[in-house]
Order: sequence, then structure tokens, then C-alpha cells
Amino acid sequence: MYLHIGEDILVKTDDVIAILDKKLLQGSPIMNEFLEKKSDVTSHLTKNSVKSIVVTDKQVYYSPLASATLKKRSLQPSLLIDEIDVLGI
Repeated sequence: MYLHIGEDILVKTDDVIAILDKKLLQGSPIMNEFLEKKSDVTSHLTKNSVKSIVVTDKQVYYSPLASATLKKRSLQPSLLIDEIDVLGI
């Protein structure tokens, strides 16, 4: 299944390691160090405020969507995948 994380970006739910709320990260030196080390594989999906950080096995995304919204989306069945299965693609 795929998860829409903002700005027309889809990631495989199997690849998602963590969805982190931006507010929780502000006071964490460990997370700040982690994000600095991953800066070469980081994508900012918004020009405005970042609400969450999505960590995958290959990429870190700064998302304009709230972590609660992304969680709800990850639990919903994907219509796109169902259509692909029906078409045999």
C-alpha cells in the first residue's frame, strides 16, 4: 500500500520506519543529531510550516501534513492498489 505524504509524493507503507510529530522533536538533541546526519537524503515537501517528519529506509521527508493525518491515511485501504489488482497490472 502507498501513503500520500504531501506535494504529490507517495511512499510505500512498508518502507515507512517512523512518522514523527514536529513539535515533539524541538527539544530532542538526539533527533536533531539524527536529522543533521540524514540531511543529504532529506526532502522538504513544503515551503510553509512542517508538521511532521516521515522517515523511510532511504529518505527523510518534512511533510506539511500532521502526523495524526498520516497515521489515519496509513490505516485506510488504498483504492489505487485495489484498482491495479483488478486490472492485473
